[in-house]
Amino acid sequence: MKQKNALFLEQRVYRRRRLIDAVKLLPLLAACLFLIPALILDPAQGASTALRLVYFFVSWCVMICLAALLAHHLRATQDSGDTTEGPE
Repeated sequence: MKQKNALFLEQRVYRRRRLIDAVKLLPLLAACLFLIPALILDPAQGASTALRLVYFFVSWCVMICLAALLAHHLRATQDSGDTTEGPE
């Protein structure tokens, strides 16, 4: 039985792949953030619609900032000449 040699990636390639993974998880994070008010805040206990809207827009702004930050870092890793990503 053959043992596979451990595949060690360059730090730039590894970091770029983790950034891509983070970008792929953003929609899941957004869904979780947007569903929190529906699950936790109960209108019978005094949670107003205005509070829900403020939470929604703050969450939306946070997601936009996270997406912009990740896009900036991905662009920076792409511009640094990282064209070889190795075997998938």
